[in-house]
Amino acid sequence: MITKLLIANRGEIACRVIRTARRMGIATVAVFSDADADALHVTLADEAVWIGPSPARESYLRGERIIEAAQRTGATAIHPGYGFLSENAAFAQQCEDNGLLFIGPPASAIDAMGSKSAAKRIMGDAGVPLIPGYHGEEQTASLLRSEAQAIGYPVLLKAVAGGGGKGMRIADSDAEFETALQAAIRESRASFGDDRMLVEKYLARPRHVEVQVFCDNFGNAVYLAERDCSVQRRHQKVLEEAPAPGVDDTLRSAMGAAAVDAARAIDYRGAGTVEFLLDDDGRFYFMEMNTRLQVEHPVTEMITGQDLVEWQLRVAQGEPLPLAQADIRLSGHAFEARIYAEDPAQDFIPATGRISQLMLPAENAHVRVDTGVRSGDSISPYYDPLIAKLVVWDSSREQALNRLRTALRGFHVAGTVTNLDFLYRLIEVDAFSEGDIDTGFIARHEATIFRHLETDAVGDLASGAVAVLLSRQHERAQAADQHGDPGSPWRLTSGWRTNAPAMHRLTLRYHGSVHSLRVEQREQDFRVITDGEETTVSGALQETRLDITIDGHRRRGTLIRNDAHYSLVFPGHTVEFHEVDDEHAASEEDAGGALSAPMNGTIVTLLVEPGDSVVSGTPLLIMEAMKMEHTVRAPADGILERFLFAPGDLVDGGASLADFLAEDTE
Repeated sequence: MITKLLIANRGEIACRVIRTARRMGIATVAVFSDADADALHVTLADEAVWIGPSPARESYLRGERIIEAAQRTGATAIHPGYGFLSENAAFAQQCEDNGLLFIGPPASAIDAMGSKSAAKRIMGDAGVPLIPGYHGEEQTASLLRSEAQAIGYPVLLKAVAGGGGKGMRIADSDAEFETALQAAIRESRASFGDDRMLVEKYLARPRHVEVQVFCDNFGNAVYLAERDCSVQRRHQKVLEEAPAPGVDDTLRSAMGAAAVDAARAIDYRGAGTVEFLLDDDGRFYFMEMNTRLQVEHPVTEMITGQDLVEWQLRVAQGEPLPLAQADIRLSGHAFEARIYAEDPAQDFIPATGRISQLMLPAENAHVRVDTGVRSGDSISPYYDPLIAKLVVWDSSREQALNRLRTALRGFHVAGTVTNLDFLYRLIEVDAFSEGDIDTGFIARHEATIFRHLETDAVGDLASGAVAVLLSRQHERAQAADQHGDPGSPWRLTSGWRTNAPAMHRLTLRYHGSVHSLRVEQREQDFRVITDGEETTVSGALQETRLDITIDGHRRRGTLIRNDAHYSLVFPGHTVEFHEVDDEHAASEEDAGGALSAPMNGTIVTLLVEPGDSVVSGTPLLIMEAMKMEHTVRAPADGILERFLFAPGDLVDGGASLADFLAEDTE
């Protein structure tokens, strides 16, 4: 019987496990790094133990420290969540060796699925359908290339030890193979300490459909329907749903049976997910098995009415599965949208920063929010930038989609850029509403999803300029109220001059770019000129309530300021920007083609030599941040004079990476 549970994880999954454990009467222990000392999961748990410095490799990946924390607090079981040590066979065995119950499958099952190539062989022997590919042990570049040629391009290169989209690259031709292979190897080595690769046929328009399986210690095994996880960016899921659109009972039964066969083939226990690629002809192929709970498990809970964490805990302590296959009923439809601190306008670059205000939609039978952060918390550069998971349910896909639209409009994050606007634009694409989705959905509909960015930029910058000026006026008015003659004309705060409008110059940083603006102001009316565009705006600010009218379109929102950082929170749209002072604006202007780090991260490799002449867009170096690689490219034609960092160096976001002489720089 589990009496005290240690959660070997952080963020929203730690909070989610704690809530179920508390409902079951189980005491909980959190672990935390330096960066998470004041985190929500630490606050929610009954006890908490420090396990090391901020980097995961020095804290959350240190199995021996987690075991020590469990022994120190008297915990009898450890729940690994997902990520970190959740699929580490050695850690599962270490728990068993120390008399601790590991909430997951046996170490042997984790080990069997830990290698994608070994997993393919096991699944093939079990009769589970496989996609054509090479899963062998020999790993020379020449052999992998010859296998790719034999399979036929395009091919997908995947890390043998991979997961979460890391260590994956597509090669469309033989000419691209070497570059794709080296990039996949680098990312795999950095993420997993393993550079072995497999090569598979790349399907042009597959869907990513996964089946939730559960097994107990009495030979019982069931599947709890399927989830469609096709909508991805950078090979990582961003929006999931259950059940999968277009999957009928016959196909569901076939995939479920194959998933159960896969689990039985490795003598599985507990919760697992068998992932398939579903082709447009209805054929499906085994991709991998995740031997843990999935990030997107809430959509399965919503349509089955079951708590999968409770299932995990009950199975781990020796109870049979709560339901037989015939007793599992599906009801309605559910979506999960992952809210990330990232900038879709800059190729989904992860963002850091302090969440000055977090406003969540009200939770009820139709809306659920799983989060590990609160207002005032910071997004750390050390971990995944997930802020929350927004989950909705209703009786049909169409009604659930309407729930998602409404909930996204009521979800606001101030203080850091997020993907909220991107998600809202994504679900408004007609093809998504019709369920016409596949793993290339975002790339194929990119123009539609992002077409608002250019028009939004003009209005956002104009709104931002007006917000800055109104905020200044508000501050001056507050100061003026404290002293002086209330009738004096010098108490006017708008910059008023006799017979002339007030003139202002502002510099704002918006989506990574710096913009210079000129503003003419007459009372509450403003004419904003930026990037050759002229916008007429009227605005008013009362405390934090901001009214903005552009071309007859009035919007009411909230203005949140943190020093030079501003957040304009409107229904369904949030604008984040920084005011840049004159000194910094001048230095950025003087820098010409200077290269700056887009985020906090580590230099992985340098791609050109000092003194090389390059054209605009040439890849210059690769950075790794929040477990993903990012390529920094030449901002213009010019000469790369010297790099300021070497591979392995840590850099801060905004730091100069190199001396770059743009071609048009005098």
